Amino acid sequence: MLAGLPRPEVQVAIHDEAARFLGRPDLFYRDQRLALEYDGRNHRDRLVDDNRRQNGLVGAGYRVLRFSAPDVYGARETVVSRVRQALLMASAGSRSRRGRSA
Repeated sequence: MLAGLPRPEVQVAIHDEAARFLGRPDLFYRDQRLALEYDGRNHRDRLVDDNRRQNGLVGAGYRVLRFSAPDVYGARETVVSRVRQALLMASAGSRSRRGRSA
């Protein structure tokens, strides 16, 4: 599903500054601090744990995008567009932060 997007890392364990496990997103763009999650059929059974992990990631400054099977298989262009937009926003934000710290 690259569709011109950069290749993400897969199933990367993310820890906070105190080395506490925050989560293991399905796909991860490290430089942009962007985690992508795919919610399959069994997602309902794991909803509470998934929500806790997502809250931990967001609280640590990561952005999380979640997609379902209908999104990935039925609205692929929308998924790609949202990921591309999030990557661009994150890259622009990091350039802006670098410019202020120089």
